[in-house]
Amino acid sequence: MNFILSIVLSAIAVLILVLIPWVGVGALNLSGFFGVFLPYVALIVFFVGLVYRIVVWACSPSPFRIPTTAGQQWSLPWIKHSRIDNPKGTVGVLIRMAFEVLTFRSLFRNTKMQFVSGPKIGYEWEKWLWLAALAFHYAFLTVVIRHLRFFTEPIPFFVQMIEHLDGFIQAGIAPINGFMTPGVLISGFVLLGAVAFLFLRRVLIPQMTYISLPADYFPLFLISGIAITGILMRYVLKVDIVGVKNMTLGLVTFSPKVPDGIGVLFYIHLFLVCVLLAYIPFSKLTHMAGVFLSPTRNLSNNSRFVRHINPWNYPVKVHTYDEYEEEFRDKMIEAGLPVEKEESAK
Repeated sequence: MNFILSIVLSAIAVLILVLIPWVGVGALNLSGFFGVFLPYVALIVFFVGLVYRIVVWACSPSPFRIPTTAGQQWSLPWIKHSRIDNPKGTVGVLIRMAFEVLTFRSLFRNTKMQFVSGPKIGYEWEKWLWLAALAFHYAFLTVVIRHLRFFTEPIPFFVQMIEHLDGFIQAGIAPINGFMTPGVLISGFVLLGAVAFLFLRRVLIPQMTYISLPADYFPLFLISGIAITGILMRYVLKVDIVGVKNMTLGLVTFSPKVPDGIGVLFYIHLFLVCVLLAYIPFSKLTHMAGVFLSPTRNLSNNSRFVRHINPWNYPVKVHTYDEYEEEFRDKMIEAGLPVEKEESAK
């Protein structure tokens, strides 16, 4: 499919998602449907779908050790092996998974092959991709943690700490006309910038453009819509924060209520978040859970000293060497062939 068509279809899909709550709340006054019913449905779909995917992955047998290796395997005592990149035990696997989940170590070590100076092949470190991915995930995590202030009362200390660190650049801001301006939280802008980088990477690099599908562009547009509506609510078009918190606390305590005067923009933001939650279990975004169940990462490389038997092997009758020698021992001795049980044969 043409990449322009993929981009257009993804953008149109997100625009339609924006129009649905705009019409539903602004024209039809279905605030209860978009503010109570859909969030519960999205959470149910998210948890049920994610648990189902995890159970299916967990039940898939891994008969052989297939970890991705980037160093020397453990073998002889005097040969130094890579304890993290090629672990032989559980401790090494845990350390490797920690580096992978927290710092994207494999992406940090990733290189790009390209032709340089004519027919020569060169390898370039893709540091910008690693940096953008790290910024995207940690900014997203920060945004999620910050939003816990709407679902908790009192607000946990770590949420306040994260929000304080996220808004460190607002130190020294003076009030304007007697009113404090909202502090700038950098995580929202970093998230939007990282999404823009990932989108441009798919558009500007021919190899990425060739393999990109609407399913690759849609999450980027969807997350961009969530970030943009969130930024608009904080800095441009104000919403009733007290009403929003009363509504979210009602959802958490299963006593839902929809205050008046929140504004259509909030429902657009909430609807896009609900769509993202329901979409995650059926998309590539499930790598958030799949990374922990990937046999290329969570297995130790002990194939040199542990025998792994494939459970899918078809049960066939085998003729072992002991049975073979028992059957032909006399003929083997007569022909001068070595046998393992020669003494018993005598």
